[in-house]
Amino acid sequence: MQIGVYGSGYLGTVISACLADFGTPVSCCHPDRSRMVEMAQGNIPFFEKNLKEIIRRNVRAGRLAYSTDIESFARKTQVIFLAEDKAEGLADVALRIARLAAKPPILTIVTPVPVGTAKTLEKTISEAGLHASIVSQPMFFTDGCAVEDFNWPDRLILGSGSNEAVQILKQIFHPLVMRGVPVIVTNQSTAELVREAATAFVATKISFINEVATLCERVNADAVNLALALGLDKKIAPRCLQPGAGMGGVFAESDMDSLAQLAQSHGVSLKVLGAARDVNHTLADRLVEKIAAALNSVENKEVGILGLSFKPNTNSVAGSSSLRLAENLVSKGAHVRAYDPVAIPEAKTRLNGSVRYCDSAYAVAEGSDALVVGTGWPEFRALDFDRIKHLLKKPVIFDTKNLLDSTRMRALGFEYVGVGRG
Repeated sequence: MQIGVYGSGYLGTVISACLADFGTPVSCCHPDRSRMVEMAQGNIPFFEKNLKEIIRRNVRAGRLAYSTDIESFARKTQVIFLAEDKAEGLADVALRIARLAAKPPILTIVTPVPVGTAKTLEKTISEAGLHASIVSQPMFFTDGCAVEDFNWPDRLILGSGSNEAVQILKQIFHPLVMRGVPVIVTNQSTAELVREAATAFVATKISFINEVATLCERVNADAVNLALALGLDKKIAPRCLQPGAGMGGVFAESDMDSLAQLAQSHGVSLKVLGAARDVNHTLADRLVEKIAAALNSVENKEVGILGLSFKPNTNSVAGSSSLRLAENLVSKGAHVRAYDPVAIPEAKTRLNGSVRYCDSAYAVAEGSDALVVGTGWPEFRALDFDRIKHLLKKPVIFDTKNLLDSTRMRALGFEYVGVGRG
């Protein structure tokens, strides 16, 4: 079976490559010719662990092809994943594919869309005198772990009224079904709502532990051990329960915006979601207050930041608490210098020259009044902290991700400040 993926952004690139890695012929289509040529060579415009290797392997094997010819694409593929990163123009693409298809296609919506999109699209295609089976299939990727998330998902969600479409999709995802990945078949609106509700729930969980971490600092409790104890409760679970981690990523804010708008349009007040978002947005403010307290003021101080991406193994700075911290420090008069293994080009588009970028962690530390661990890149654990101690004006480390061994840092002579650690 020939599978089609329409989209050349983050979702389309990941999905087309990972589906081809199942051993299935996949065609990825988009009108941007230069983008298609680059992708066929494995040159993708973002950093995602292991993805380039998967693309190159499947292109060499002849399983993964890139095309700008939507007519040929629509005629040859029975199942097409609509996987643009944004929903604008989705209906036009679906209508065009339905017109060009040799027989009614199965159009699977992976693009994050508002609740009700699949139903509206079905109606639009029907009113045009065309036929297609519309499936809503939200996929849950974490930047930096997308390949792993695709191959080991917590569940597959298929929102459709067509039993035939569901059976064909189960066949496509047979390797996952055989591993025991649960398949939830539901209606389209429920499938669309799952994505937004899951994002909102994770944001709530993260915001809760960060608020409790502030309390831990006041009562001399340890938020890391507290989170461990809470996470071992089967009713709570440990994922996304680490103090210091903010809610970020390419789709997080849009998911929560969409859910809030849906609730408002139906007269429902999602107070918990609103509170969680407020907490998430004030993380950087609280960190600036802690840094200012330790340095007496941040004005005219040199502050070094290690990490700008919102999490390790990605170059995405969408929703990055580290980036917000840099912006807040600059607004308070600090001189900020920063290093990130892959995210500096993306950070430059946001920070507009207000930050000095360095080519190593040691260059960041040299002459700084304090060092901030802003992203939990594993390589930061292996730094020569004895060297860093002598490069800093004052041996102060603010570990916003509780990445480092606090006992070791203090034994080395650092003033170590973690999150939620009294």
